[in-house]
Amino acid sequence: MNTKSYSEAYKDAGVDITAGYKSVELMKQYVARTMTAGVASGLGGFGGLFELPEGYKHPVLVSGTDGVGTKLKISFLMEKYDTVGIDCVAMCVNDVICCGAKPLFFLDYIACGKNVPEKIADIVKGVAEGCVQSDSALVGGETAEMPGFYPEDEFDLAGFSVGIVDKENIIDNNSMEEGDVVIALPSSGVHSNGFSLVRKVFDIDNISKDELEKPLEDLNGKSLGETLLTPTVIYVKPILKLLEQVTVKGISHITGGGFYENIPRSIPDGFGAKIKMDDVRVLPIFKLIQKTGNVSTHDMFNTYNMGVGMSVVVKKEDEAKALEILNANGVEAYHLGEIIKSDDKVVLE
Repeated sequence: MNTKSYSEAYKDAGVDITAGYKSVELMKQYVARTMTAGVASGLGGFGGLFELPEGYKHPVLVSGTDGVGTKLKISFLMEKYDTVGIDCVAMCVNDVICCGAKPLFFLDYIACGKNVPEKIADIVKGVAEGCVQSDSALVGGETAEMPGFYPEDEFDLAGFSVGIVDKENIIDNNSMEEGDVVIALPSSGVHSNGFSLVRKVFDIDNISKDELEKPLEDLNGKSLGETLLTPTVIYVKPILKLLEQVTVKGISHITGGGFYENIPRSIPDGFGAKIKMDDVRVLPIFKLIQKTGNVSTHDMFNTYNMGVGMSVVVKKEDEAKALEILNANGVEAYHLGEIIKSDDKVVLE
């Protein structure tokens, strides 16, 4: 009897389990970069074990989950797979940090039509990079080969993050008041939201790789493909530094739904964020999307981050210090607006 793990019948059905083993071997070098003090298990077990850190009076776990969405279509066309993993981590940890929680660990899920070990390892390389940027441990994951369900050259990618915060330090908006200021943390581009509209505007489903790689004057010489695949910024480390020194009253991760859906999530009833559109440092890609697709300004601000990937609210007297801390930690933050009494959560002028 053959006791080695190999199934000819399963391979004939489209699933090569030996490719899965090779994927795990190839990704181990990337996963090793993410190991932190709390990791209590190695890659390959049935569950990822993580020991809670000490020093918390009343620890609360905070979780977040998300995927990369149809941005993956750009990855397929460009045949570049080592950055979308950063997006996957970013979409989760940037949500977790909005509560003031420090991300602890991350798990990913990759579903594909055909397991090409080198491609899977490339994807996980990006996930590992995102974990390093957010000081998270990649404690496990799953690669599912699903022939007949996904095309052979396509995959889906999702994951989730778990973080920790002391109950007394959870960020809420109870103390927010008129006169507080809103600070913008710039994005790197479209991040991982609104790509269904991006694909429609640029007819991505019918565009060639050569066209995607063509430098464009509207994008300061960068190609459309390169610009769209730019990874989502991970704000965890700068925000944690800010939280150490400044009282933050609210944080918004600006994702799908843009300004109108995300900024209100950190503002209490009876108040709103007053923002001048001219003060928003809109990136070239958004101007190109609006011009090419003839998209209204309202719809742009209701779909995209427009160059602001995250916003924080602090007391007016803390603004200068907050800007100094964020800039010292690699974020070119700037004044975005102020909190006013209003029935509208966002007032764009």
